[in-house]
Amino acid sequence: MSLIESKNKFDRFNFLLGAFYFVFVIFLIKVVNMQIIKHKYYLELAERNRTQVINQSAPRGKIISSDNVVLASNKPSYSLIYFPERSYSSKEIDKISFYLARYTNSDIKKIKKIIERAISSQKPLKVAGNLGVNSIIRISELKNLFPGFQQISEAVRYYPYGAWISHLIGYMGKIDSTQWSNYYSFGYSMDSLVGKTGIEKMYEKYLKGRDGGLYMEVDNRGRLIRIVDTQEGEAGNDIILTLNFKMQEAAEKALSELPYKKGAAIALDPYSGKILAYAVKPGFDLNSFVDYSEDKKESSPDIKEFNIGVQGTYPPASTFKIITSIAILESGKPHYDEKFFCPGFFDAGNRVFKCWEKKGHKYMDLKNGLANSCDVYFYNAALKVGPLEIEKTAEQFGFGEKTESPFPGENSGHVFGPKKRAMKKSYWFIGDTLNLAIGQGETLVTPMQMAVFISAIASRGLIFKPYYVDKIVKKNGDVILENFPKIKKKVKLKEETWEKLYEALGEVVSSGTGQAMKISGLEIFGKTGTAQNPHGKDHAWFVCFAKKPKEDPKVAVAVLVEHGEHGSTSALSVAKSIVKAAYPTNISDGKEENIQAVVTE
Repeated sequence: MSLIESKNKFDRFNFLLGAFYFVFVIFLIKVVNMQIIKHKYYLELAERNRTQVINQSAPRGKIISSDNVVLASNKPSYSLIYFPERSYSSKEIDKISFYLARYTNSDIKKIKKIIERAISSQKPLKVAGNLGVNSIIRISELKNLFPGFQQISEAVRYYPYGAWISHLIGYMGKIDSTQWSNYYSFGYSMDSLVGKTGIEKMYEKYLKGRDGGLYMEVDNRGRLIRIVDTQEGEAGNDIILTLNFKMQEAAEKALSELPYKKGAAIALDPYSGKILAYAVKPGFDLNSFVDYSEDKKESSPDIKEFNIGVQGTYPPASTFKIITSIAILESGKPHYDEKFFCPGFFDAGNRVFKCWEKKGHKYMDLKNGLANSCDVYFYNAALKVGPLEIEKTAEQFGFGEKTESPFPGENSGHVFGPKKRAMKKSYWFIGDTLNLAIGQGETLVTPMQMAVFISAIASRGLIFKPYYVDKIVKKNGDVILENFPKIKKKVKLKEETWEKLYEALGEVVSSGTGQAMKISGLEIFGKTGTAQNPHGKDHAWFVCFAKKPKEDPKVAVAVLVEHGEHGSTSALSVAKSIVKAAYPTNISDGKEENIQAVVTE
């Protein structure tokens, strides 16, 4: 062997020996890392690999009104789990499935499929959920004949007032594939219930508690060995709303008593934007969604999710005369005391515009024109003040833009005027000015916009963003989130404008179209409206705010009743119920005037 060959063999040996030591050192480091440095981590990982958990839903946080009435709570329920301790014959499975389907009001094929899957995989599976006490009692009898079934108690969402405030609270439903990617890392299971709309969805992370569950030891194939432990869940945080239950109850009942199918009633605190009442008719029973599925939703035509309060748009009709009145008072054209004669119509040359009072109102100034809702007065006045001033005033008070309420899908409505028409390169006619003055034509508003508007009148120009969640609190009382009033804008008007406007709006209730709104001990300022509807009966409006003498207003109300015909009757009656609830001590003496509405505006 040559010297070179001997050296090559020695080099290869040293290389292999070095490689061996290198691999050994790496292996040693890995072992030290696993057994010493990260021993606890890998031990927990191993424990998890041989442990399965069946979730046990924790109580969800409550939703509570500002006066401490629970609007969303939890009730006890049960889920049925099948532990495949033994195999059953095909006939036995058919028999079990038949009775379980009967006792749980479920589909027999679905139950049979779950049992067969549990037996073949030797893994426990949930057979049915949201079971009542009666179902569990009947199932207990079946358990004696067919072992392996066990019930676990859970907390299920419950809404004690059914369809009340449904658009605000929102409903629950089973988690779907699109939501799973967002929720799984927070401990949600595939059959968890989550908020789908409203507060339930918006504040899901606060309302959701920490689930408990059954902890089971399984073998390397995932088959059950034994139940190791049962852990109780931890309740979620409570949400305190700005809503006043007495006012909400008054609004809900008053709307439900009307013969009309659709409407909305909204009450706001004029100095904060707090939503004190929010009733929409029709609502939908929130409890029907607790066992939610997409196919169930589609097969439930009676559930109305369209939120009229922020999504429905309507002509404001004579409630818009408040805007026209402000434009008149701010410009001085015409003068506050200037009178126009109303014969019951206005001749615009190529078209005659009628007043709602066919026999006419005779001579009307601004105060009486607004109190009696005289169309002819506002036709004449609008031609003097001009449509641009009316359009500008409407925009000042937020018409044509969203109120920025927390409700999704809010509509911005529409304000039309010569400026908007010019942007579309279209002409503006005298008839357009006349329609604009009385809230007809192309102007559209939502009930929420009208509530914010009349609230701004009550607070002398403060426009707040409406909100309905006051705070979120832990079970120990600690506040973890709190909302505060947010001013969107402030409208500045002359002091004389406010004084004259209040005088006219007060006259609406004391001697005009809103006389039926009188309540002893209160000063009430309001305006009726009857919106023309080419598709059927007219829509009814009433907006108002109320206060005790020498105090600031504490409630502003807007009511819209679809096809309600006259604001002085249907819409006014709802507003009156809400104001009574806001000032309960003022109407207990029995001295309230019983005034029957004799006007139709």
